[in-house]
Amino acid sequence: QVQLVESGGGLVQAGDSMRLSCAASGGTFSQYFMGWFRQGPGKGREFVAGITWNGGSTFDADSVKGRFTISRDNANNMVYLQMNSLKPEDTAVYYCAASVVGPVRLPENYAYWGQGTQVTVSS
Repeated sequence: QVQLVESGGGLVQAGDSMRLSCAASGGTFSQYFMGWFRQGPGKGREFVAGITWNGGSTFDADSVKGRFTISRDNANNMVYLQMNSLKPEDTAVYYCAASVVGPVRLPENYAYWGQGTQVTVSS
C-alpha cells in the first residue's frame, strides 16, 4: 500500500498563489490515479482535481477550473496542486488521495489518503 504526506499549506491573501505537494511512498506510485480533495468548515469532502497514472489526462472541479492545476512526477513519487487566484472560499483542509479505480471523483473510490494540509485564504 502507499503512504501519502501533504505539505505546502498555510495562510495567504485572496489573489495569491500556493503550491501543495504530496509525497508518496511504499507502493508503485505510477499505477495510481491521484486526486486532490478538500474539506471546508462544516462541509463534506469535495473533489478538486485528479490526474491519470501517466499524467496524460487531468480532471478539475468547476469551482477551480482555470485556477488550479494538478501535476505529477512519477520519477520522484510526487503529485502537486498549483493554486492561483486563491479565494476565501478555497479555505479548507486539502487531502491527497490515491485510487486504483480511477479516473474517479468520489472519495469512496480512493483507498489511500494523506493526513491533510490546511489552506486558509484571507479576504
